[in-house]
Amino acid sequence: MSSTTPGTADAAGRPQAAWLVLGGLHLLNGTAPLADADPVVLVPLDRPFEQTFPGNTVVVDWAALGTVRLEARDVAGTRTHGAVAQGAGLFPDMLPGAELRAAVAAVSDAANGPLVPLFYVSSDGTSAHVHSQIRFLAEDACFIRITEEPVPAAGIEELGWLPQALARHAEQFLFLNNHQRYYRKCFPGKELEYKYTLTPPVDAWTLTLELYRDVKGGALPGYLMEYRDEYQAWDYLNHLFEVTGPTEDERGYASFIPTTDGKHLLKRKWYAEDAFERRETHTYGLSLADDGGFERYVTEELKVEAVRLPSFRRVRYDINFESARTGHVYGIFFDHCSLVDARDVTLNQCELEYLRSRTAVEPDEADVSKEMAEIATWLESFLRERGLNSERGFYSKRTFLKDAVAARPELARPVV
Repeated sequence: MSSTTPGTADAAGRPQAAWLVLGGLHLLNGTAPLADADPVVLVPLDRPFEQTFPGNTVVVDWAALGTVRLEARDVAGTRTHGAVAQGAGLFPDMLPGAELRAAVAAVSDAANGPLVPLFYVSSDGTSAHVHSQIRFLAEDACFIRITEEPVPAAGIEELGWLPQALARHAEQFLFLNNHQRYYRKCFPGKELEYKYTLTPPVDAWTLTLELYRDVKGGALPGYLMEYRDEYQAWDYLNHLFEVTGPTEDERGYASFIPTTDGKHLLKRKWYAEDAFERRETHTYGLSLADDGGFERYVTEELKVEAVRLPSFRRVRYDINFESARTGHVYGIFFDHCSLVDARDVTLNQCELEYLRSRTAVEPDEADVSKEMAEIATWLESFLRERGLNSERGFYSKRTFLKDAVAARPELARPVV
């Protein structure tokens, strides 16, 4: 059971503590202001969920909490009530459980609206940080830090920090309260990626699942599976043109990818040589057909010089995970590419890419490079253990297709 004053000791011997804060949904969605009579329930935890302080992303599994104490009060502090509950019973089917409802009723005479997880608060003993709930389900909830600067650790139970936290949440309601809109992108318009070219045969499916098992199991300390978006499977065609001019700055490629609505996504990348960082844009909803339409778009809309390379099919399996400390999200992909007109010509790769950042505070772009290097070192060990190439590189699909054309020149068609 959690004690009234939770605490563990960090590596430096300083006390640490953490609380869940439960209360009315109106406090997050702004449908009513904070009132002195509003009930709030603090749930002191046996240990903080972060490995570093301050962290960014916290996922709380209700069942993993075990037995917890509910410290209910009204905001004014005129009424208090203590009770005991099971973590798994806090929000069965996302609805407040019996013990939680009873604790709230003991400090409030009014009919209360929906009860939800509001915040996760953690302290290093001197200062504290507040994390807002951005999504929760019957099994767990996800919180991200909203405080740029810490609040005093003393008196967390007195809720002196609550009005400031609610104001901060309200400032970012568009970012925090909308499904899957709590992301931002460091290095906008750029792709950061390491590639590992693998010698076939490669069982991309099994490798992805083994990697997924290891990361989810904690083999990469400090990283969590991206909340409710941790595994993806993809299978699509690419009709790729190498852009050769008219200027050096235009070099790269333009690839037309069929989408499920019968249209095409245009993926455009700018680079002269294969590299870690490349400029990239995506344009959706192009109504084109492979009857000369791609060629016309390249010349008339993009106004570039290009050579069509062989079309290929890409089968890809992804795992997505994020740094609990920074909120930066990364993907590791295993893929198999084969030429449409020469299925025996293949490319097998593993890729590590920065994807996005789930953070309400200003992200530190420098952390991305540090974390990617850290992840790459771990990934290379994973590959070596399986007898696979672990040499960090940048071998692109464009270069693969050019190499294929060198062996099959008739597959290249200049744009006219």
